[in-house]
Amino acid sequence: MSNMEYLKNKPIAVLGAGACGKAQAGDCALGGAQVRFCDLPPFAEKTLFGVKDGLKFFGEQLNLYSFERSGVAQFDKVTTDVAEAVKGAGIVIVTTPSIGHRPFFEQLVPALEDGMVIHIFPDNYGSLLLRKMMREAGCTKKVIIGGWSSAPYGSRVEIKGGVVLPKVRAYYRAITLRGAALPTTDQEDFLESTKYIPSMDAITKGDGVVGGNTVMDIGFSNVNPVLHCPGTILGVGVMENWGVIYGENKYDFSIYSHAYCPSISQVQYTLYQEQCKLAEAMGVGIQEFDKKQFFSRENILGPEYMGPDYEIPFDQQDYIQFGTGPHTINNRYITEDIPVGCHVYHELGKKFGVKTPVVDSMINLANAMLETDFYESGYSLDYLGIGHMTKDEMLQYLHEGVYKEKA
Repeated sequence: MSNMEYLKNKPIAVLGAGACGKAQAGDCALGGAQVRFCDLPPFAEKTLFGVKDGLKFFGEQLNLYSFERSGVAQFDKVTTDVAEAVKGAGIVIVTTPSIGHRPFFEQLVPALEDGMVIHIFPDNYGSLLLRKMMREAGCTKKVIIGGWSSAPYGSRVEIKGGVVLPKVRAYYRAITLRGAALPTTDQEDFLESTKYIPSMDAITKGDGVVGGNTVMDIGFSNVNPVLHCPGTILGVGVMENWGVIYGENKYDFSIYSHAYCPSISQVQYTLYQEQCKLAEAMGVGIQEFDKKQFFSRENILGPEYMGPDYEIPFDQQDYIQFGTGPHTINNRYITEDIPVGCHVYHELGKKFGVKTPVVDSMINLANAMLETDFYESGYSLDYLGIGHMTKDEMLQYLHEGVYKEKA
């Protein structure tokens, strides 16, 4: 393992100013880091509104060890220029939804500097895409790239009357998180670098980071497709009627609090079993969960911040999730987790001969509800640069970084 102490006094650049970006930037600044905060037009006009004068980071931050940090964060730089944000930075934190990866990476690749460590939250195959874009650009900078199965928080920005305020609420903090580097030969250094990211303090001082078996493991271990897609699609009747005929406030709705039930949990568990079969066929890992962990209010999300024994029965409520939504089917719980998460599983199933009927049913129902074709628009293996590879070639690339070009 390399000595990563050189990161200690270098700035941190946070790319993306949504809920995850605001939480990470604010937490890192409050934790003593010099933070550059960046988002791109046209979103930046709203997402960066007011943050030059400070960003309020607050919330219950529920976690097993009661780690908490709150306050008004001040940033070294707020910009819409990626090159300006990352110049001289040691750590670059990418927090955008997958739809933002390519626009940010197009500006990030020419601005990369030797020694940088790029962390993608959640990875959503961003590590594969960034490495591919570096190859296409002829970029040979010696950087470490990796991603995470989730974000360090459950967080939401404060919005009033359609205005995005410079405030972000963290309603829980993870105490463990699963990550991996591309290639695996960089993984020790990648995981070690988290000690210099204040937004990971609840994790590094909690149960610690866990190294996945390649970044494809991280794609399978991302809980979003398992939690969001069945919960939103099968709970759509509750969601669309909440605040209409149930007499409740529409914006108090949460799939965790109001849609999850034993039957949806069974679908989620079956989808997870399909992921496990895919991981086995590929020869990579996946985060392990017991079946019983799916059958509770928090499902498999709960262990991330409260440990493996955390369980809220279905006949009880979990107030911290109130208002987390989604409030429409046209939400990233579907528009990201279907074309990125589920569609990649579908593609891998075809490639490795693994049947994925529950995954495919999620895609089919989302297609019908949104009148679109996620089979056509979803991530392909070719888009990630691995579609042409055999299993052995893919594993060699994931572990050792040896890339087999398409014939």
